Amino acid sequence: MSSPKKVVLAYSGGLDTSIILKWLQNKYNFEVITFTADLGQGEELTPAREKALLLGIKPQNIFIEDLREKFVSEFVFPMFRANAVYEGVYLLGTSIARPLISKRLVEIAEQTGADTIAHGATGKGNDQVRFELAAYSINPDIKVIAPWREWELTSRSKLIAYAEKNQIPVSKDKRGEAPFSVDANLLHTSSEGKILEDPAKEAPDYVYQRTLSPEEAPDKAEYIELAFENGDPVSINNEKLTPAALLERLNSLGKKHGIGRLDLVEGRFVGMKSRGIYETPGGTILLEAHRGIESITLDQGASHLKDEIMPKYSELIYNGFWFSPERHMLQALIDESQKFVTGVVRLKLYKGRSQTVGRWSKNSLYSEKHVTFEEDAGAYNQKDASGFININALRLKLLAAREKRKKGKL
Repeated sequence: MSSPKKVVLAYSGGLDTSIILKWLQNKYNFEVITFTADLGQGEELTPAREKALLLGIKPQNIFIEDLREKFVSEFVFPMFRANAVYEGVYLLGTSIARPLISKRLVEIAEQTGADTIAHGATGKGNDQVRFELAAYSINPDIKVIAPWREWELTSRSKLIAYAEKNQIPVSKDKRGEAPFSVDANLLHTSSEGKILEDPAKEAPDYVYQRTLSPEEAPDKAEYIELAFENGDPVSINNEKLTPAALLERLNSLGKKHGIGRLDLVEGRFVGMKSRGIYETPGGTILLEAHRGIESITLDQGASHLKDEIMPKYSELIYNGFWFSPERHMLQALIDESQKFVTGVVRLKLYKGRSQTVGRWSKNSLYSEKHVTFEEDAGAYNQKDASGFININALRLKLLAAREKRKKGKL
């Protein structure tokens, strides 16, 4: 790699990215621009600015942006239209945040005349792939520096020694081994590593940050009504909310009732298995509600097709292909299916569970007069089912007859 002139660093203000900042200055001797995204991680971002200034970054080279509304409306909600889950259970909270961060890194690089971006993802994880595939999808000429794939700072003690040598403040709780690593945004929190690396051992209670345990949740159920328009949620209990505010409200409800915990051993894109503790309280409620409203507004064929393509769509997001043509193609199909997904779902929140207990829509395909066990006034002729069954049974009868003939010859 030729020596870059400027680099835009995805910067959290934490110890690791502060060390990366200094390492980039020392190794490449160029101007560093920091970018910190507020995606609803629940942390005060002012310290990130102060830390960057302390490390010699010019004020005009410090970018801190509130991207919560964009994150939810342009990334989270489109994903939930697909009912996307990875390996059957994971709601992709980390995966869906990376393309937005990468997009802004590349845009800021273009704005500031930088030819390089840098991130703090390790060489073992999925995030390095997500950051870089997204970046190259937007600018094929961008250069990427991934310090964890280059440097010799391969342990916590080496990182701290480097920080002290370069006068980077190290908080006392970072001087020992961190108990686990945490990633957070408005959709979820993810905890990995250290005490969680043995998948046979139950995660300690203190790992969970965004939810009460179901045992601690209220003994009385709470009912809410979530309204949808064209597949996206728009209000809770008749109160219209912005996308970010709505997800934040669902997070509060989910936290209160112990909803959204997941202990998962997943297959990383790079090939290894990893164990993570995920908390997605609002997203868990949203997924249940979206499936609830689709159950009465989405045609059976469309619904089943969506379920068939969902694993592929989810895998694309997990593996970092948000900006790929195939994800865009699938998104177009999914969005087409949502034209009539409008209505209200009533949910029961209780002891770790979100359950649909009612749903209604002006676009409902549900017909009580067709399915009733009482008189249907001629809405459906039950005798028609005989011909339907005979036609569908024909090939099965022919197959069975062939097997019968074969056995008769033995």
